[in-house]
Amino acid sequence: MSEKEKSLDALLWSFKRPIGKGELPRRFTYPFDYEPHALALEAAEDLKSNLQGANDIAHNFGINAHADPGAVGKMFGVLVVELPNKEIRYLKAFSGKLGESNLQPGFVPPIFDMLHKEGFFLEGMRELNEINEKVKLLQDSDNYSRNKRELAALKDRANQHQQLIRELIKEARARRKTERQIAVSTKSGRELERVLAGLDYHSATHQYYYKDLRRYWKHRVQDATTKLTADARAIDELKLARKTKSSDLQEQLFAQYNFRNIKGEYENVKTIFADSYMERPPAGAGDCAAPKLLQFAFENGLRPVAMAEFWWGKSPQSEIRHHGQYYPACRGKCKPILAHMLAGVEMDSDPGLINPGAGKLLDTIYEDEHLLVVNKPAGLLSVPGKQIKDSVYLRIRKRYTNATGPLIVHRLDMSTSGLMLLAKSKNCHKQLQAQFGNRSVKKRYVALLNGTLNENEGQVSLPLRTDFDNRPRQLVCHQLGKAAITHWEKICEEEGKTRVYFYPVTGRTHQLRVHAAHSKGLNIPIYGDVLYGQKADRLHLHAERLSFVHPATDQEKTFQVPAEF
Repeated sequence: MSEKEKSLDALLWSFKRPIGKGELPRRFTYPFDYEPHALALEAAEDLKSNLQGANDIAHNFGINAHADPGAVGKMFGVLVVELPNKEIRYLKAFSGKLGESNLQPGFVPPIFDMLHKEGFFLEGMRELNEINEKVKLLQDSDNYSRNKRELAALKDRANQHQQLIRELIKEARARRKTERQIAVSTKSGRELERVLAGLDYHSATHQYYYKDLRRYWKHRVQDATTKLTADARAIDELKLARKTKSSDLQEQLFAQYNFRNIKGEYENVKTIFADSYMERPPAGAGDCAAPKLLQFAFENGLRPVAMAEFWWGKSPQSEIRHHGQYYPACRGKCKPILAHMLAGVEMDSDPGLINPGAGKLLDTIYEDEHLLVVNKPAGLLSVPGKQIKDSVYLRIRKRYTNATGPLIVHRLDMSTSGLMLLAKSKNCHKQLQAQFGNRSVKKRYVALLNGTLNENEGQVSLPLRTDFDNRPRQLVCHQLGKAAITHWEKICEEEGKTRVYFYPVTGRTHQLRVHAAHSKGLNIPIYGDVLYGQKADRLHLHAERLSFVHPATDQEKTFQVPAEF
């Protein structure tokens, strides 16, 4: 066996039993919405066992009693492959770096190892760090700091002095106006001319004084600015050099990321993302487990059979990732790359193109000349989507062709069932939306959590924003997220699961789902949540009760429909 064959063999892992041809899937895994194939699960569980007892990886996953407070988990992936001799084995990979290294024994290498000691990236980072240090030294120098403080203090004194003089001049102007009025009404002839001339003289004197004062402070500020300019210019030049160097380094980095597909075609990461909504590659594009696995397979003549990715370790602060749970590839960073890499591979169809609401009835719970309340089935969109148009909106629009206005007052997630309120006129829509806006509408959801709760009630307050790298998922973000508040109440436990009521104060996208699943929330996903938990027959979340004030009668209306689960 040659050295190349030995290197390849060291990264190809064998199953613990013979794999029959009949066990292979007919098509490759659709990477963005899937249930892992049995072979991929078998390989992944084997990797999990190895990770459980691994002592040679210098990474604290945060799953033991001695976990560092800053510990965090990592995404791992396995790819079942068929060798040219038809043998079935599998590859292993991790996203990003592991133990401060891009290379670990037994795992496929990265597309590009930017952490290579003699590579251009680390050298470039050293140069950038040197520039940062020079900037910091200049900014922290006693001379620069003193001149900066003096300039700021001088500007403050100048503003205060000029403001004081403006106030005094304003008061003097008011007094002169009064004196002019008195003089005009009580004096005449030369006496009047003398008084008015004196008042005009004082007015002109004040104006000249204020102009001189402004010139005085302007010169003093300019002198102080000059002292600061030399260091400031040096800092600006260093910052410009840093920006240029950083841009050049990024372009060099982009040039190393060329992705191969099964047809042997390569595509650069910049070209791949040029037509995406991002236009430029996001940070870390190409460093996830899936592109690493496929690149290695294609470059070594291996046919992809099935793939699975899972999270190992402590949950991150923003995303929802649970230890040992399987997740699809991210849509922001990976979807454009994998679209090229998997071109030519026979693959499972995109479940997102299938309408799960087809054939499901949209029951009307209440109707009058102003509005209606419907019970939306799980799987039906509230409004038309990019691929699927069937929705509550289109169904109601076809049913009520004379209705005016937008109809939809509020929305439910496609996977959520329950009560929705619709308006037949623009005026009714406006009034109902105002009630949602001022949070006077009362809503109660019922959910089944995939685990048990110790507490009986509580509140979750975690701000949310869109995960731009993995739409439509949401992130907890204390810097840019919008306030999201949910009250909850435990109903009962059912065979290892917990039924709860949710009372949302705000109405953010996926609010209840994230607040249930996040480690700082209830830390238990809603049963059947494919985005934040594990797939089941459906998402067990239902908008059970809805109360609002009828715009036409000013009477409170309450509707309730029990969940089907």
